[in-house]
Amino acid sequence: MVLHPKAKVRVAGQEVTFCCKASGTPVPKKYYWYHNGTLLERKVHRYGSRLVLRGLALEQAGTYHCKASTEAGAIRSAPAQLTVLAQGQQSCKPEPEPSLVELPSECPQDAAGSRYYNVGRCPPAPCAGSPAEPSGCGGDTGRCCGVRRMETRQIPCAGSLLPVKVVTECGCGPCAQPRVLVQGRVTAADTGEPLRFGQIFLGGRKVGFTGYKGSFTIEVPPDTQRLVARFVDRQQRFVDAVKVLPFNHRGGAIYQEVKMLRKKEPVDLDGSRSNTIALGDEASGQEPIGELVLPAGAFLRPSGEVFKGTVKASVTFLDPRDMATASAASSDLSFADAEGEIVPLRTYGMFAVDFWEGESGAALQTGPVEVRMDTGQVWMPEHLQKMKLWSLNPETGLWEEEGALRPAGGSRGKREERTFLVGNLEIRERRLFNLDVPEDRRCFVKVRAYSNEKFNPYEQLEGVVISLINLEPQPGYPANPRAWGRFDSVVTGPNGACLPAFCDGRRPDAYSAYVTATLGGEELEAVASSPKLNPNAVGVSQPYLGKLGYRRSDHDDPDLKKTAFQINVAKPDPNNVDETNGPIYPYRSLEECEEAPVSANHLRFYRVEVDKYEYNVVPFKESDLTSWTGDYLSWWPNPQEFRACFIKVQIEGPQEYMVRSRNVGGSHPRTRGQLYGLRDSRSVRDLLLESTSGACVEFKCGGMLFDQSLVDRTLVSIIPQGSCQRTGINSLLRDYLSRHPPMADNNHTAAFTMLAPLDPLGHNYGIYTVTDQNPRLAKEIAIGRCFDGTSDGFSREMKADAGTAVTFTCQERPAGRESLFQRLLTAPAEA
Repeated sequence: MVLHPKAKVRVAGQEVTFCCKASGTPVPKKYYWYHNGTLLERKVHRYGSRLVLRGLALEQAGTYHCKASTEAGAIRSAPAQLTVLAQGQQSCKPEPEPSLVELPSECPQDAAGSRYYNVGRCPPAPCAGSPAEPSGCGGDTGRCCGVRRMETRQIPCAGSLLPVKVVTECGCGPCAQPRVLVQGRVTAADTGEPLRFGQIFLGGRKVGFTGYKGSFTIEVPPDTQRLVARFVDRQQRFVDAVKVLPFNHRGGAIYQEVKMLRKKEPVDLDGSRSNTIALGDEASGQEPIGELVLPAGAFLRPSGEVFKGTVKASVTFLDPRDMATASAASSDLSFADAEGEIVPLRTYGMFAVDFWEGESGAALQTGPVEVRMDTGQVWMPEHLQKMKLWSLNPETGLWEEEGALRPAGGSRGKREERTFLVGNLEIRERRLFNLDVPEDRRCFVKVRAYSNEKFNPYEQLEGVVISLINLEPQPGYPANPRAWGRFDSVVTGPNGACLPAFCDGRRPDAYSAYVTATLGGEELEAVASSPKLNPNAVGVSQPYLGKLGYRRSDHDDPDLKKTAFQINVAKPDPNNVDETNGPIYPYRSLEECEEAPVSANHLRFYRVEVDKYEYNVVPFKESDLTSWTGDYLSWWPNPQEFRACFIKVQIEGPQEYMVRSRNVGGSHPRTRGQLYGLRDSRSVRDLLLESTSGACVEFKCGGMLFDQSLVDRTLVSIIPQGSCQRTGINSLLRDYLSRHPPMADNNHTAAFTMLAPLDPLGHNYGIYTVTDQNPRLAKEIAIGRCFDGTSDGFSREMKADAGTAVTFTCQERPAGRESLFQRLLTAPAEA
C-alpha cells in the first residue's frame, strides 16, 4: 500500500474524499472501501481507489480503510478517522487544555504543596476543512488547532519575579509539519564493528550510504505507514538486513541501533553428489533445528544449465534458541493474509543461502531442494500442523509463503530416531528464508514512559522506542526462556504505546515478553520488582500483577542492568473484573488500549534524571514537537532544527555541586534583559581525580531568533551553588570572547558570564554544540561529548579535567553564611 487514506474533519453537509493506492505485480485494479469494518456498496458509492462522500451526516463518522486485491493477493490500508461535526460545533475549543510545568525550587509551593503551574496547551487536533478546500488526493497540509494568543505572567519567586508565557486562546491555523527522521548506527551483531559506507534502500530505491562509523539518517517519505529499509554490505561479509524501523508520525527523529548478521564461512560441496547442510550451530551443543538437503544436480547456472563442479556454499542460520540473535533478525515477522491484513508470525529459525562456483565465483541458483525440520524442536504441539516455509520480500519487509511443511519419515540422529517436517524450495534469488507458524493468540500490552520516577500523568515522554521480544519460557523457569519467537517496536505518543504480543488464555505462562525502552539511544529504567513488589509503582493492581509475574532484569542479580522487565502475557479473562482494565488487552481491543486513561493499569519506564532541572519561559515539551510556539523568548527558535549548547564546568571541592545557567537576551533589541530560561545540573564526580567533579550545563545558543531576521548573543551566567570562587577560564575561550565584543561583565568571582558565541567552538574551548532534528537527541550527543571532553567521542563517565571552559574552587562554608547562589534566591537585587 503506497498511499493510505488520511484522517479528516468535516461539518455535516460538507463532502470528503479518501484516497488509497496499492502497487504490485500485476498492478492492482480492484479496490474495496470499508466503514467501521463494514464493506461499502460499490454501486451506491461508485468508488475505485478514491471514495467521495457528499452531504455528510453525523452517523457517517468513524474509521475508513481500503483493500486492494489481485490474483496475487490482497493488502489493506491503515484506517483513517472521519470526524463529522454538527453545524456550529467547534473542532478547536478556544479554551486551552491544562498543561503543568514545574517551577524552580526557590518558588513557593501553592496551598496544596505543589510547585506546578498551569500554562495551558492547545491539542494539535485537525480542524474542519472549509467548503472551498480542494477534495483531491494531493498532499494538502490542512488546518490544525494551535496557539492563537499568549500572555506573560510574573510569578513571585524568592524575592524576584519569574516570567512565564501562558496560552490564553486556541484557534485553527496551518498544521505544523515537522520533519520525520530515523537515525542510528549499523554494526555487526558479533563484534560491533560499524558497517562503513553500506548501501541503504527504501523499497527498491537506493537512498544513501552509512557513514564511516556506521551512522545513518533516513528522512521518512510523506504518507509512510510502515518504513522498510534494507542495509547492504558491499563487501558481502554480512547478510542483508531488512528492518521495519519505528518512527514518530508527529515529527522529530527516532534513534535505532541496527545489527547485521555475519555470513557463515563457506564450505566446499561436490555439485554432482547429494549434500546435507545442518540448520543450527553445532558448536552451541544443541541439536540443529533441521537441515537443508541438496540432491545431486541441484545446482544451476542462471541459464538453467546443471553445474556439477565444486560449489562454495555459505548457509547462515539465525537460531531463536539463542537470545542474543533477536536484535540481528530481519523484518518484523509479519505477512499479509488473504484479507490483506498484516498479521504476525512466530519464528523457529531463519536462514540465508549463498552458492557460487568454486573456480569463477559466479552465483548459482538451485532446482528443488528439501528443507527438513526436526519436530523435537517444536514444543507447542499445535504448531506442528501450521508450520510453513517463508521467504522475505526485501522491498515490502513482508514474509511470503513458499510452501507448507509436512510430516515425513525419520532418520537416525546422533542420539535417537528423529521425525521431520519436510518442505520443498527453489532458490532463484538471494532471499532470507524462515521456518514459521502464523500465531493467532494475540494481545496488546500497554506501556508508558515518564520523565522521572514521580510518574506524573503530565510528564509522559513521547518519541520513546518501546521494544518487546516474545519469549517461550521453559515451564517453571521463567528467567531461562527456551527461545524467542517474535519482536516488535512501537514509538510512544501522548498516551503511551500499545505493543502486540503473543498471549494465552489457558496457560498464563505459555508466552512471556521481555520489554525495553530507549530514547535517543539512552536506555530508560524499569520499575523495581525486588526486594518488594510495589503495585502502585509498577502501575498494575493486584491480583492481576501476580498473574503477570512482573520481574525487572535485576530481580535475581542486583549487578545486572535495570533497563528491562519480563512478564507472562496472560490473556485477560473477560469474566474477571480485575483483568478488564489493562495492561493486557485482547487483540480486537486495540482502540480501547490506545485510548485507555492514565488511571488504567499500565507498565512503566522512566528517565533517571539525577538532579537536573529545566525551565523555559515559553513552555515547550521536547518529546512533542507540535507543542512548539513561535515567540521571541522561545528557547529553541526553529522547530525544524534544534541546536543544543553545553558548557563544561570543572569544580574542585569535596562534594558534588548544583550549577545553574541563567539565560537572558543579550544583544537582540526585542529580548535584551529578558529571561529565556534556567538550567540546573549537578556536577558528577571524576572517579580518577580526588575532590574534583565536572558539570555539563546547557545554555541557550546564540543565533537567529524565531523571526530569522536578527541574531541574539544570549547573556549566559554560570553560577555554582556553594561557597565557590572562579579560579580559571579556558584561554582559547577568553581570547575568542575578547575578539568578539561586546564582553560580558565578569566582576563577580563566584560566577562566570559570557555573551554566547555564534560559532560552534568545540572541546578546545569547553563548549559543545550539536544540531539535530530531535532536541533530546541533540542534547544526548552533546552531553556525551562534554563528559568525554572531545568533539567526536561519547562517554557516560565524567572526565572533569578534559575540555573544560571554566573552573571553580568550592569550600565548605562556615555555618550561617549564605552562598551567592542562595543570596540570588533570597535577595536577588542585593546579590
